[in-house]
Amino acid sequence: MTIAIVGAGLGGLTLARVLHVNGLDSVVYEREPSRGARGQGGMLDIHSGQRALREAGLIDRFYAIARGEGQDMRLLEPDGTLLLQEDTPDDAPLERPEVDRADLRDLLLDSLPEDVVRWGRAFTSADNGLLHFGDGSSATYDLLVGADGAQSRVRTLVTEARPAHTGHNVVEIGIPDIDRTHPDLAAMVGRGTYWVLGNGVSLAAQRNGDGRVRIGLSFYNTAEDWFATSGIPFDDPAAARARLIELLPGWDSRFTALIAACDDTVVPRSVTTLPVGLTWPSTPGVTLLGDAAHLMPPVGEGANMALLDGALLGLALAAHPDDFAVAVKGYEREMFERTGAAARMSTDMQELLALPDAAQKMLAFFQPG
Repeated sequence: MTIAIVGAGLGGLTLARVLHVNGLDSVVYEREPSRGARGQGGMLDIHSGQRALREAGLIDRFYAIARGEGQDMRLLEPDGTLLLQEDTPDDAPLERPEVDRADLRDLLLDSLPEDVVRWGRAFTSADNGLLHFGDGSSATYDLLVGADGAQSRVRTLVTEARPAHTGHNVVEIGIPDIDRTHPDLAAMVGRGTYWVLGNGVSLAAQRNGDGRVRIGLSFYNTAEDWFATSGIPFDDPAAARARLIELLPGWDSRFTALIAACDDTVVPRSVTTLPVGLTWPSTPGVTLLGDAAHLMPPVGEGANMALLDGALLGLALAAHPDDFAVAVKGYEREMFERTGAAARMSTDMQELLALPDAAQKMLAFFQPG
C-alpha cells in the first residue's frame, strides 16, 4: 500500500513523520529542486499544533528552536497610542511560542530518512493509480494526499472549489539585522509582535529568528486588482517605500520610520481563502490536508491546522493500515469539523481587523471585560 504525499510543506512532512514513527512508509513529492530553493516565510505562532509535534516525537526538539519571547505583543493606534503591552517572563510556559517556518520545516525534514522526499517532482495529474509529473516521469500510489498548498492541483480530484480573494492585500517589507542597523527601532518593536491597527489598514512587525524584522502592511476592503491601481512602483523599492508612507496619512512618524528603514524587498501578496466549512464526499484513494483543504485568513491558525492534519491523518492510517478508505473517512470527518471552526474564527478576525475601530475591538478581544 503506497502512500504518496504531494507537497513538502509542514503538513505533508508531519504526515510522513508520523507514518514513519508508526512503521508505515510514504513518499513525498515536491516540485522545488531542494529544501533551500526558496525562502519559507516568517515566524509561526505554534499552539494547538504542538500536539502534532508530540505525536511526531519532536516536541523536545521543537522547544529547542522555539522562541518564548516571541509571545510578546504590543498593540497600538496610528497616532502612537499604546493600547496593550504583553511581555512574557523568561520562565513562562511555551503556550504560543514563535518559530521560524524554515527552522520548523528543517526539523521535520531532518527527522525523515533521506529517500522519503523526492525533490524536483512537480505533480501534474493522477489517474488509475498513477501519478504524473512535469518532467514526464510517473509513480504508482494507493493513497494520494494533496498537501500542495493554496493552489493545489490534487484538490481538483475531490472538489471544484477554488480560492477567492478576500478584499485583503498585503505588502511585505522588512529590516535585516535590526539590532545592529537600527537599534532604536529594534527597541520600539520589542522581542515579539508589534501591531498598529488603523482604519482599514494595519502594520504588523515581527521579529524573525535571523534578526530580521518582517513587516506586513495590510490594506483591507480593497479589490483583487488593487496593486495595479495603488500607485506602488514595485520595480523601484525606494519609490515603493515612499508611496507606502503616503498611504498612511496621519500615522505617527515612528511607524513611517520603520518603513523608511526597510531594505529593497517589497513583495505584494493577495489574500485568498477557500469557502468556510468546505467539505467533499470521501473519494477513494485521495484526500487533502493543510491549505489544500482549508485555506483560511492568515491570523495564526493555518500552520497549526496543517500540522494537526498531518499528524491525525497519520494516526488514522496507522490504526487502519489495511483499510485506507476507513482511515480517510474518519480523518476527514474530524478535520472538516475542526478546521471549519478554525476557518470561521479566522474569517471573523479578519473582518474585525477591517473595521474602522479595529484597534479598540482587538483590545477588547485580548482583554475581555
